[in-house]
Amino acid sequence: MAPCSSAPVVAPWPTPSPSPTERRPSSSASGGTTTSTTSSRWRSSRETRHGTPTPTPSTASRETCTTAPMRTVRYAAETYKFQVQSNETYLLRIINAALNTPMFFKVASHSFTVVGVDAAYTTPYDTDVVVIAPGQTVDALMVAGAAVGRYYMAASPYDSAIPQGPPFSMTTTTAIVEYVGSAGVETPLLPSRPDYNDTDTAFRFLSNLTALVLPGKPTVPLSVDTRMFVTVGLGVSDCQPSQLLCNTTMSRTPVFSSSMNNASFVLPTATSMLEAHYRNATAGVYTRDFPDQPPVIFDNTADASDNATLQFTTKSTKVRTVRYNDTVEMVLQNTRLIAKESHPMHLHGYNFFVLAQGFGNYDEATATTQFNLVNPQERNTVAVPTGGWAVIRFVADNPGMWFMHCHFDAHLDLGLAMVFEVQDGPTAETSVPPPPLDLPQC
Repeated sequence: MAPCSSAPVVAPWPTPSPSPTERRPSSSASGGTTTSTTSSRWRSSRETRHGTPTPTPSTASRETCTTAPMRTVRYAAETYKFQVQSNETYLLRIINAALNTPMFFKVASHSFTVVGVDAAYTTPYDTDVVVIAPGQTVDALMVAGAAVGRYYMAASPYDSAIPQGPPFSMTTTTAIVEYVGSAGVETPLLPSRPDYNDTDTAFRFLSNLTALVLPGKPTVPLSVDTRMFVTVGLGVSDCQPSQLLCNTTMSRTPVFSSSMNNASFVLPTATSMLEAHYRNATAGVYTRDFPDQPPVIFDNTADASDNATLQFTTKSTKVRTVRYNDTVEMVLQNTRLIAKESHPMHLHGYNFFVLAQGFGNYDEATATTQFNLVNPQERNTVAVPTGGWAVIRFVADNPGMWFMHCHFDAHLDLGLAMVFEVQDGPTAETSVPPPPLDLPQC
């Protein structure tokens, strides 16, 4: 597959399992590529929960994969070719490393069995299309069961915005799946692709995944200590002194922005938030007043709500402080401000359970009856449905400062983020360690 920023990264089986002291993240805060990193809260934000799972024979009979990897051949024209053997089963590790674009992923004349997302096992889920947002990963089995020949592997964009946003490339990026024994010159068959705005297909895939519950594996907590209702969306804010383009006139007109609960996040520039937390020197770095509810209650998804008053947000560096081991439940509600859109919300340092998701305004009375408290999907990035909501729940058992943000690069820069400040636990093992002596200074 062409190594462009708009294409998912496909890593063929096998991939070594990470050791307890070395984890292999499937996604990073920047939506980059698969890397190895040591487990250090100061160097890597201790995101050891983003390792890539290796299916075990006990999960499903089809999860006995071939030990021979796909053979990868790259053409001079930058089209990748994966050679496969008939009737072998291959594990595709699919990573969306795009900056701002969710993807539909298909292989002509083939189907998949999804066995993992975001480094967490799923109940095997059969599908002919994978939907993957920036920052997400999918592990999918593919049986090379088609006739010997050549087939396109294709990734096409999904644009969820209503109304449609700025123009974007509606091109399809491709690689070639070539069977051993084919002539190697046949024109590959191209799969049919969903329409670029096919929200029904996206929602069907993203909402039907469930977790594979294994003995000894953490399950969804049933009691909740902290409940939050958080709006996520776009808006405008005052031009800041550092923004040179909007400061060219005396008017300093409002600029495009984004926010969570009407707080548009700004990273500190002088001291890291983790160091300020550790030294209890937070003055001038961040404040502990991120709200559990939006400041104004309104019809979040109505066209009439898209007005200048509700669009306006302010810049700040606010965190939500939670006690160690508390269970946090967060309703993420997309708004109509500027545009409705599916925002891939990513939480550092944790996996969370996705209890339910739907369209329109969140209604607790009806939504709670839909909560999956048995085997909800577990992941670290949830694509909140366009003009809809998602409910997540996690146990705050990883002390430190943990960024939560939209994985669209443009929205992160505009302020669609917040931070959880998780307090220390009762022991040294459950507390943030001192910074290393060679910690770089800001």
